[in-house]
Amino acid sequence: MSKLTDLPKRILIGRALRSDRLGETLLPKRIALPVFASDPLSSVAYAPGEVLLVLSIAGVSAYHFSPWIAAAVVVLMFTVVASYRQNVHAYPSGGGDYEVATTNLGPKAGLTVASALLVDYVLTVAVSISSGIENLGSAIPFVVEHKVECAVAVILLLTVMNLRGVKESGGLFAIPTYVFVAGVFIMIAWGAFRGIVLGDTMRAPTATLEIKPEHQGLAGFALVFLLLRAFSSGCAALTGVEAISNGVPAFRKPKSRNAATTLALMGLLAVTMFCGIIGLAMATKVRMAENPAVDLIKDGVAVGSGYVQNPVITQVAEAVFGKGTFFFVVLAGATALVLFLAANTAYNGFPVLGSILAQDRYLPRQLHTRGDRLAFSNGIVLLAGAAALLVWIYGADSTRLIQLYIVGVFVSFTLSQIGMVRHWNRLLATERDQAKRRHMIRSRAINTFGAFFTGLVLIVVLVTKFTHGAWVALLGMVIFYGTMTAIRRHYDRVSAELAAPEGPSDDSARPSRVHSVVLVSKLHRPALRALAYAKLLRSDTLEALSVNVDPAETKALREEWERRGIDVPLKVLDSPYREITRPIIDYVKSLRKESPRDAVSVIIPEYVVGHWYEHLLHNQSALRLKGRLLFTPGVMVTSVPYQLESSEAAKLRARRRGEWNAPGSVRRGPAQERPKEPETRK
Repeated sequence: MSKLTDLPKRILIGRALRSDRLGETLLPKRIALPVFASDPLSSVAYAPGEVLLVLSIAGVSAYHFSPWIAAAVVVLMFTVVASYRQNVHAYPSGGGDYEVATTNLGPKAGLTVASALLVDYVLTVAVSISSGIENLGSAIPFVVEHKVECAVAVILLLTVMNLRGVKESGGLFAIPTYVFVAGVFIMIAWGAFRGIVLGDTMRAPTATLEIKPEHQGLAGFALVFLLLRAFSSGCAALTGVEAISNGVPAFRKPKSRNAATTLALMGLLAVTMFCGIIGLAMATKVRMAENPAVDLIKDGVAVGSGYVQNPVITQVAEAVFGKGTFFFVVLAGATALVLFLAANTAYNGFPVLGSILAQDRYLPRQLHTRGDRLAFSNGIVLLAGAAALLVWIYGADSTRLIQLYIVGVFVSFTLSQIGMVRHWNRLLATERDQAKRRHMIRSRAINTFGAFFTGLVLIVVLVTKFTHGAWVALLGMVIFYGTMTAIRRHYDRVSAELAAPEGPSDDSARPSRVHSVVLVSKLHRPALRALAYAKLLRSDTLEALSVNVDPAETKALREEWERRGIDVPLKVLDSPYREITRPIIDYVKSLRKESPRDAVSVIIPEYVVGHWYEHLLHNQSALRLKGRLLFTPGVMVTSVPYQLESSEAAKLRARRRGEWNAPGSVRRGPAQERPKEPETRK
C-alpha cells in the first residue's frame, strides 16, 4: 500500500526535500509579488463591480459617486501599505498582525487577530475561486452550469500546486499575474488614448440598459448609508495586504527591505488598476445590478432570468478592445487565471499563521511541521477543505460570499495598528538618540492614522454589512477563538500533568513489587514464548491467567498444563456471560486495590499476520483488552509477538519497499566519467 501511495504522491508533488534545502525555497521580489500580492492585485477584477452593484440600488444617478468612493479606497490603501511597511521592519519573524497584537496588546487581542485572519484566508480562497469561475463562465457556459464542481476542482488543483512548495508554485503563478497586470495597464492606456486623443465613443454592452432603482431619490442619512456600504464593498481591494507581513520569512535577504518594497509596489499597482477600471467603467457607461434579472431594463422590459451579468472588467475590455479581439481574449483568460491564483495569497498566509499558532499551542501540533516539499502541508490541506465546504454551502456565488468578506481583515488591520502605536510608545520611553526618536515618532504617526482610519472602516463594514452576511464571518471568528482557546487549555493541562517534578515523586519511585500476569487461552507456541519471556523478567510474582468461557476447553487447558508440568501457577476466571475483557480488567484492578504500591505487568501473546484480511480474524480481543488497560493506573501492558508464516512474506514486501524509490524521489547526480581503460593490442 505504501508503494502504491508513494508513486502518485511523488508524481503530484515531486521528490522530498531535505531540511537543509529550506534556503533554496526563499523568494526573490519578482516571485514574491505574484505569490503574496496576487489577492489585492486581482481584486480589481471584482471590487469596482461591487461598488457599482451597491450604488445601483439608487439607480444610475448614484454612479457619479463612484470616483469619490474610489478616491477614499485609494487613501485607505496607501494608509494601510504605509502602516504595514512599519510592521515588516519591526516584526520580520513572520507573525505579522498576530505577533504585533500579542506582543503589544496581550494574548486575547492576538488570538482575536488570529481568528480574524484565519476566517479571512478561507474567504479569500472561496471568493477568488468563485469570482474566477464567474469570469471564465462568461466564455464557457459549461463552467457556469457546474459552478460548484468547477470551483472545487480548481481548489484541489491549487492545493496540489502549493503542496509542491512555495517557490515552485510561485514560479507557475508569476506569468498569469504579470500578464493580467500588463493587460489591465494596456487596456487603461488604450482606452484613455481612444477617448482623449482619438475622441472615440466606447460603449459597454450594458450601456443601453436602464436600471430600475430599488429606492428612488435617496437623500440624507439613507444616501450616506448607501455610500458607506458601497465604500465598504470597494474595500475588498485591500484584502491580502497583510499576507506580506505574515510571509516575511519567505523572502530572500534582506527580508524586511524586500518585503517593504514588494508592499509599496503592490499598493501602487493595485491603486492604479482600480482607479483606471472605475474611470473606464464610467466612460463606457457600464451598468450593474444586484438583481439583474429584474432590475436591468431593456426596451422597457426586464432582461429576465436568462441574462448573464458579466463582470465590470469584462465589459470594459469589450468596450475598449472589442469582443473577440486578441487583447480581449488574453485579458479575459488572464483575469480568470489570476482570480484563481489570488487564492494563493491565502495558501501562503494560512499555513504559516497556522504553524505559528501551533507552535504557541493554539492549534494542533501537526500544523507546525513541514511536509516533504518543505511546505506546511497540513495547513494547506485544512485551508482547502474549509474553502471547498464554504463554496459548496454558498453555491460558488461571489456576490453572496463577498458579504462575508473584509470584516476579518479590518479587525486584524485595526488591532495591528493599535499594537504598533504601543510598540513605538514603548521604544520611545527608553530611546535617547534624537535621530532614532524622530524616525519612531514619524512611524508612530503613520500607525496612529492607520489605526484610526481602519477602525473607522471596520465600524462602517460592521454597520453596513452585518445583516447582509457579515454576521457569518463574526460567527466564524468566535468559533475559531473558542476552539483555539480550548486547544491551548488542553495543551497547558497536559503539559502541567507531564512536567517532571524537581524532587522525588511516585513516578520516579520504584514499585514495591512487580506482579506479572500472562494471559493464556490455549497452550500453544505463542503462549509458551510469552511464559518464557515472563520468567526472564524475574518478577516478584508470576501467574498465568485464563478466562473460562467454554468448560471443555478450560478442562483441556488444565490437563495439558499439568501434563507438561509448567511451573507457573494457572488461575482461571469464571465468566458466566462469556465475556473475556471485563473479568481480566476486574482481576487486574483487584490486584491494584490489594497492593496499590505494586506494579502489574500484563503480558499478552499475539499473532503477527502478513495480510490485511488476516487482521480481521485475529487479535481483536487483544486490541480491546489493551485499549481498556490503558486507562488503569499502575498497569503495564506488554505484547509478545509470534510471527506466522504469512508475516515473513510481509517482511519481504517491506524490505522491497524500503529498497524501492518512486520516480522523482531521488535526484541522480551527474554521471561520473569512467577512467579510460588502457587499450590492449591484439
